[in-house]
Amino acid sequence: MSATENLVRGLRGTVVPAVCTPMDLRGVVDPGVLRAYAERIAAERIGGVAVWAHTGRGLYLSETDRRQVLGIWREAVDGPVVAGVGVPRPARPSLADAEDATVAMAVQAADGGADAVMVYPLAQLTELPEPDSQDGAVRLHERVAAESGLPVLGFFLHGEAGGYPYPPELIRRLLALPSAAGVKLATLDRAMACQDAIRAAEESGKLVITGEDRMFGPSLMWGADSALVGIAAARVTLTTAVLDAWTAGDHTAFVRASGRLDRFAESTFLAPMEGYVQRMLWAAVWEGLIPESAAHDPYGPGPVEGERAAVVSRLEALAKEPDVF
Repeated sequence: MSATENLVRGLRGTVVPAVCTPMDLRGVVDPGVLRAYAERIAAERIGGVAVWAHTGRGLYLSETDRRQVLGIWREAVDGPVVAGVGVPRPARPSLADAEDATVAMAVQAADGGADAVMVYPLAQLTELPEPDSQDGAVRLHERVAAESGLPVLGFFLHGEAGGYPYPPELIRRLLALPSAAGVKLATLDRAMACQDAIRAAEESGKLVITGEDRMFGPSLMWGADSALVGIAAARVTLTTAVLDAWTAGDHTAFVRASGRLDRFAESTFLAPMEGYVQRMLWAAVWEGLIPESAAHDPYGPGPVEGERAAVVSRLEALAKEPDVF
C-alpha cells in the first residue's frame, strides 16, 4: 500500500486539529510551552495534527521556528503530521518564485518528518486566465509531491485568509493525481461552494476534509468524511463528539453535539475573521492548555474590547451544560 493510501485510511473518520503556535508578545515561540501543549493535544483521540496551518501562523514563522514546531509535534504525536506549505509572509513574489518557495517548504517538511503536506493556494494564480490558472495549480501540486516525496492535500481556502475558490473541475483534477490524498475545504460561509466541492471530491474516493468551523455539522451531512479544523486547537472533544455521532448514525447525539460546537464557533469565528487565532489562544488558556504568557497572536488584527469576555462566557456556559459525550 502506498503512503498516500495509508494516509487516506489513517485519517478518514478522524479529527486532525490545526494546532496553535504559542507565542509571546514579540512572536517568540517557547519550546517548553509548545511541548506541553503538544503532549496534551496528542493525548486526545485524534487522527493526527496539522502544523504550519493558518491557525498556527505557519507562513509567518521563521524557517528556524518552523523546524522547531514540526520537530516538537513529530515527537509528541504517533499519528500523521500534516504540514501546511506555501509562500512565507509577508512576501508577494512572482508566480515562479512563489512556486519555488512552496516546494522548498514542502521539502523542509519532509526533512523534518512530516507525513504529508497541505498546499496553500497561490494567490498569483488568480491573475492568470483559464485554463492557465487551473493548470498552474495542478503543476504546483505535482511539483510539491515529486520534490518532497510526500502525499499532498489540496486546500480550498476562502479569500479572507488569502485563498481563492477552487472550481469543481480543479478539485477533480487535483484528486486525480496519484499523490493526492484528499482536499480540505475551508469556504468560511459559502454553503453552495462547499457543497459543490464535496460533490466533486467524493467521486475520487480520496479524503473529503471539512475545515468549516462555522458549517461543521452541515459539511458532514453534505458528505465530508474527516476534519482538519482550527476549532480543535483548543476544543478537541467538542469537535470529535460531532464527527463521532455523525459517523455512528446517532442523529440525536449529532444534533446536540453540533449545536454545542456551533455556539462556540459563533464566539470565535466571526469578523474580523483573522482574529479567530487570538480567540482560539484565549480558549486554550481557559482550557489550561497554554499559559497566559504564550497566548499572543502578533500577526492578527488585535483584540476588540469585550471580545475575550465573550469567548470565556461562552466556554463557561458550555461547561454548565449536561455532558453529552
